[in-house]
Amino acid sequence: MSLTRALGALLLAIVVAPLGAVPGAAPQDADPPAPAEATQAGDAQDPDASAQTPRFRGGVDFVRVDVLVHDDDDQPVTDLTQQDFEVFEDGAPQAIEQFSVVRIDGRAQPDAPRARREIRTRADEERIVGSAEARVFVLFLDDYHVHRTNSMQVRLPITEFLRSLGPNDVVAVMYPLMSVQELSFTRDHESVVRALESFLGRKYDYTPLNEFERRYQRATAEQVERIRNDVVMSALSGLAVRLGGIREGRKSVIFVSEGFTVLLPPQMRRADASQPINPFEANAAVAGQDPRFEQTTEAFNEADLYNRMRLVFDAANRNNTAIYSLDPRGLAVFEFDIDDVGGGPLPDFATDRRVLQSTQDTLRTLSEQTDGRAIVNRNMLEEGLAQIVQDASFYYLLGYTSSEPPDDGKFHEIRVRVSRPGVEVRARKGFWAMTPEEAERFAAPPAPVVAQPLLEALASIAPSVRAGKYVKTWLGTDRGADGRTRVTLVWEPLPTPPGERREAPGGVAVLVAGPAGDLLYRGRAPEGRSGTAGASPHRLVFEVPPGEVELRLTVEAQGGGTLDQEIRTVDLPDFTVPEVKLGTPRVFRGRTVGELRALAGSAEAVPVALREFSRTERLLIRFDAYGPGGTPVEPTAALLNRGGDRMADVPVTAATVGGTHQIDLALAGLPPGEYLVEINVTGADGDVSELVPLRVGS
Repeated sequence: MSLTRALGALLLAIVVAPLGAVPGAAPQDADPPAPAEATQAGDAQDPDASAQTPRFRGGVDFVRVDVLVHDDDDQPVTDLTQQDFEVFEDGAPQAIEQFSVVRIDGRAQPDAPRARREIRTRADEERIVGSAEARVFVLFLDDYHVHRTNSMQVRLPITEFLRSLGPNDVVAVMYPLMSVQELSFTRDHESVVRALESFLGRKYDYTPLNEFERRYQRATAEQVERIRNDVVMSALSGLAVRLGGIREGRKSVIFVSEGFTVLLPPQMRRADASQPINPFEANAAVAGQDPRFEQTTEAFNEADLYNRMRLVFDAANRNNTAIYSLDPRGLAVFEFDIDDVGGGPLPDFATDRRVLQSTQDTLRTLSEQTDGRAIVNRNMLEEGLAQIVQDASFYYLLGYTSSEPPDDGKFHEIRVRVSRPGVEVRARKGFWAMTPEEAERFAAPPAPVVAQPLLEALASIAPSVRAGKYVKTWLGTDRGADGRTRVTLVWEPLPTPPGERREAPGGVAVLVAGPAGDLLYRGRAPEGRSGTAGASPHRLVFEVPPGEVELRLTVEAQGGGTLDQEIRTVDLPDFTVPEVKLGTPRVFRGRTVGELRALAGSAEAVPVALREFSRTERLLIRFDAYGPGGTPVEPTAALLNRGGDRMADVPVTAATVGGTHQIDLALAGLPPGEYLVEINVTGADGDVSELVPLRVGS
């Protein structure tokens, strides 16, 4: 197996680890009513009819198409009805069964009865991202294919774009080496602006920044470029699948890139990409190049690249995801500069122009084939970004059942036509049909419904790396003094996402306010000035009255200043009521016999905030169980798989320090995967339980 193919298999496992749509009913969202409009087939065909969320049925043969119709001034045409549309699949007319007019402005209604919720869990994400009033944007920052200078110049127009969005619009940021499981949406657009400040392009810079890149750092420069192409295309495909799993309507991916590399010029090829370019070897390579061989190789590479790009087209079209290519070069004249060739000879003008054109063509094709727009070779990037918002704000959503359901695994063309003359119609170009095996898997019975508490517990262990996130926090409660609730906040620094350079967190400041805005507590972990924190967990313990409080967390930089802020509304339990109660379980990890002994005898040990462990570790889970009037209770525990099925009973013993009870759990016998430890206490009014989610690696 070649180096490229081996690493290709590896990057698929890293980048496209798919997170499917989780089944189960979600609780009603506390967001305001949607300012979106959608008219179903069979209803009044007035685009200004009362708003309702479009409901499209699914199926192997059912096809959804969102259609953009614009006039000569590139303004949306908003008064078409179902009768104005015709849909053709491979030239055969199709009967439109469902029709919706989607109008979204991303704004909250002024008379909204309740405050807008931020996205904190996967359950929030599915509910809010899938709602009708949200426009969905993902910034894909392709640092592999953007020059460093251009990455800094593009920050301003993107920042202005982010600040123009409405409060209901959701945004996520993705880098090529991020898994889609790490994708995290937010309505806090300023946090995305802050994350954008660390975007630095690495085009033609092969310095490895992580373990994955170190595995191929001594490959040839051409192999590295091919791997980078594959990483980005795999990530785009996985992103489209992820977006399709949480939303039917239009999703917009803003692909910030200078395009894929087809072929390096001779003076930039090197047998070891980790070594700088040797000017003497570069001159010899230029002198010895065969123009006919170069043209043949370039044509072959281009055909191979576009063949691999089809996977992106397929995933995007199947999942109603439009890719908008944003070329940060603006009105580009040259592709290469003196830094790209290491001070050696620059490619001649014809070669430079040809390579520039080929990279721009990859961006145009990517957008054209996925119903997006290519913002390429233009200096007014702001105008292109405004067009992206316009496209996401008004479109027609059509649905039909294929008259001759294809199962050949081939591409089938879709054409949409409207009866009104003089308008431009844009829609997906078509779709790749499933094979019989894929159709059988699609039609298989759904997985058993997983209870909502299990989903929320599992969502809490998902990697928290997102735009603006620097730390992972854990919040626990148990009985305090004088009827108050004791709150324990633990934080740990998160690893820096691939491709980012940013300041390390030095402390977390906490402010707790009551329902009337009264200050209940102010503190910092670690105490004193920021800048004293290391990589180990840090703890802050305080006591406040039970009930709903507002928790404001500020992440401070080691050198001073603020890195990130978060506001949470937390309902603190009342442990004085005459009922059976459980405090929040605290998790401690031990890697050696000495660490385990120290944990067992220490009441001051700091629990961990992260919930990802290796099979070589052993966990100590401590918790407090309270009976009415101080009566003793006998909690039980069980190990569950991620579907909530009981796998084994877990022994619970009395704790000598740090809690009333504890669990000693060895991970060596568990295969890699996600699990839950369910702690249960039976009382007169029913069962009380707590879930401890775990992710076990190799």
